[in-house]
Amino acid sequence: MLKYKVLANMFKNIKFTNQFTRNNYTQEASLPNKIEKTINKVTLLGRVGADPQKRGTDDHPVVVFSLATHQNYINSNEENTQKTDWHRIVVFKPGLRDTVYNYLQKGQRIHVSGRIMYGELKDESGNSRTTTSIAADDIIFFNSKN
Repeated sequence: MLKYKVLANMFKNIKFTNQFTRNNYTQEASLPNKIEKTINKVTLLGRVGADPQKRGTDDHPVVVFSLATHQNYINSNEENTQKTDWHRIVVFKPGLRDTVYNYLQKGQRIHVSGRIMYGELKDESGNSRTTTSIAADDIIFFNSKN
């Protein structure tokens, strides 16, 4: 109680500016619209289908390769069956892009973390087709196939 009285006497003669008043913190201000959080996260573990290729332009280079993943199941004849899915992986990050291009090989087992991207390509005859790619944020190399 004594500490409170001492502090109260110390601050009695001090005038606070508006920045320290409660009203400053409770006033409605024009805040940006709420931006909701979303998640676009893909994790794949599989084998590289072909050696990486450089694509894009000098200003916007990209390295592209395919990755095979599979799932095992028992079919209607009670036989073990394996279904393979192919994924198009694109690498934009400069350091990762160079490492992938220089060291990744067909058949190598890797772990890819990234996000899914959708796009549209036009072929030579002008027909457009939808593409789905995984933009790699991180790639972990496992032992090579050899």
